[in-house]
Amino acid sequence: MHPERYHLVLLLDGLPTMHGWWADEDVARRKFASWVGAYGRDGARITLTDEETGAVLTEWPDRT
Repeated sequence: MHPERYHLVLLLDGLPTMHGWWADEDVARRKFASWVGAYGRDGARITLTDEETGAVLTEWPDRT
C-alpha cells in the first residue's frame, strides 16, 4: 500500500489551501466528508484523487 496514494485537496477561491495524503481509501473518504462539512461553501472546491491511477474519486461540489 502506497503511503500517499489518496490525495485530498481543498481550493478556496481557486487557491490551494489544504492538502492531505492517506494510504487507506476509507480514511481518505471520511476526511473528504469532514472537509466538505467544515469547508464546503461558495468558492470552495474539494477533490479526492487516487494518485496511483490518476482517477478523481469524488469532488465537491459534484460536477456531474
